[in-house]
Amino acid sequence: MNFRFEEAIQLLARTPASLEMFLSGLPEGWIHCNEGEGTWNAEEVIAHLIEAEISNWIPRIETLLREGESRPFPPFDRFAHLDTSADTTLEQKLAAFKEIRRSNLEKLKDLVNNDKDLDLRGTHPEFGSVTLRELLSTWVVHDLTHISQITRVMAERYRQDVGPWQQYLSILKVRK
Repeated sequence: MNFRFEEAIQLLARTPASLEMFLSGLPEGWIHCNEGEGTWNAEEVIAHLIEAEISNWIPRIETLLREGESRPFPPFDRFAHLDTSADTTLEQKLAAFKEIRRSNLEKLKDLVNNDKDLDLRGTHPEFGSVTLRELLSTWVVHDLTHISQITRVMAERYRQDVGPWQQYLSILKVRK
């Protein structure tokens, strides 16, 4: 097992600033490009990350620590952000993400008292019994997944423009 609580917090703490540095001030063409119908652009990914901060990570951690396996985690609608995110700018979303992540990491540090807590179990509505370590690891990899998604979507915008170099650009390789 590679999970280390403090290392996870270090990565989670960097995600908002990394995304802010990468996305702030870019033209709309970069922010709103996607991979086709039913896919998300960078701004929608940020809205999804905010929704996960509100409805997923801390509520599930609190349920796990309070209820153990006796009560399933609250449900998380992975698409809820699509109905609620149009009324704010990207910069507002990035600022909101930064603030709620900061607050959630403070809560996390208060909730998890020692390494023994990482082996505590809760009940995921789909997967069944999971450990706190697995949930926290998923939070970290979720961030990395969406950072990767944003860069992949943005690279896709120039797929045709790179010409013959496309064969050397792994981010443009078709995935199955």
